[in-house]
Amino acid sequence: MPDNGPLAVYTDTDDLDPDIGCRLLRDNGFRVEVLQTRDPDVIARDAAAATALLVGYAPIDRDLLLRLPNLKIVALLSRGHDNVDVDAAAELGIWVCTVGDVAAEEVATHAWTLTLALIRRLPFFSGFPTTRGWLDRPTPLPRRLSEMTVGVLGLGSTGRRYAALAAPTVREVLGFDIRTDRPEPAAGNVLAGIDGARVTDLDTVLSRSDVISLHLPLTEDTREFLGDSAFARMRQGVHLINVARGTLIDSAALRRGLDTGRVTAAALDVFDTEPPDPADPLIGHPNVLATPHVAYLSDATTRGYIVAQAQNVVQWMQTGTPVLTVNDPVVPVS
Repeated sequence: MPDNGPLAVYTDTDDLDPDIGCRLLRDNGFRVEVLQTRDPDVIARDAAAATALLVGYAPIDRDLLLRLPNLKIVALLSRGHDNVDVDAAAELGIWVCTVGDVAAEEVATHAWTLTLALIRRLPFFSGFPTTRGWLDRPTPLPRRLSEMTVGVLGLGSTGRRYAALAAPTVREVLGFDIRTDRPEPAAGNVLAGIDGARVTDLDTVLSRSDVISLHLPLTEDTREFLGDSAFARMRQGVHLINVARGTLIDSAALRRGLDTGRVTAAALDVFDTEPPDPADPLIGHPNVLATPHVAYLSDATTRGYIVAQAQNVVQWMQTGTPVLTVNDPVVPVS
């Protein structure tokens, strides 16, 4: 183990074991510490000498970055990067990088599983035999899958995989992406060669879809992307799936949609605050199926996330550039 190499500090890894990442970093000359905290004061104190910060969901804002004078790279344990002030990091000459599509298959599969569970009204029927009788039936009844239109908001790798799972079994798949840097065909054309799926505009997805699945990144442009206005444009009785970020949806607007029947049911793997307050009205709502941010989880990703995160740091040390970057830091003039 190096005793005078650069310091790499893990802030938080939740339920993932950082051991394999620690070994990879140490094998490449780093000293490693694991804090398991999201407290900015603890991070600022214990990572003051860190060159690399390996972050789960700890908020890394400008103030915290300024308290870490030796920091050169922030490596995230997710595909998203909304918990880091990326612009401030760039101004300070700090790389920000993500693990990319390590869990794209798992997240798409989880979203499709939740979709089928909602359509077949499994949250209602799972009450049998304790709270539901043999002949109890939900209102409305389950829909026929082949007669439904599925809307996909966000056409990155996860959204495309979800569309590919849905297309063979539903009437049609409609896709929309807010990003303009994707190599997508024009609206109306087939989505990524998937038969039965095509690209269209947001209003068409909202107004024609029986199921809407969210796969957008969280940015200032997408925060509360689905609010009262969006829900008003949806079909009566829509099913909503969110495995991306909780604050893509205005939670109060969703509750109103559920209570009025505009939304038949919602499946949520992500929430405004995580873990959510048990008193959160969405958690206890009879027409909400909630899972604890586990769409990414599999026997492959528990290792893959940790390895990909550490590899970003190792490659940066070896070449000057991480594997998957989300900013272009200003390099100070020496």
